[in-house]
Amino acid sequence: MSDKLKRCDPRGLIREAYRIDGIGPEDCRSIFLDWALGLKDDQDSSIAAAVLLSHYSGEPADHPMTKVLQDAVDGTAKARRRGGAAARRS
Repeated sequence: MSDKLKRCDPRGLIREAYRIDGIGPEDCRSIFLDWALGLKDDQDSSIAAAVLLSHYSGEPADHPMTKVLQDAVDGTAKARRRGGAAARRS
């Protein structure tokens, strides 16, 4: 594993997600969240996701982790729900 790849996935969570047979989208999102929380403070998660997406480009395009990484790169994985008082304000 290259240093750049090891820096982007230090615990190997994304690598392992691609190795799990029959993994679903919910599991991939959970793994992704754990991965993102484990990144160093100075690391941009969208750049790291782009590096990983490029590295795993040989994986099937319909793999759920590919979709999760693509969403992170595209910025479409933003929160869709606002909670608390902010959600009730017009």
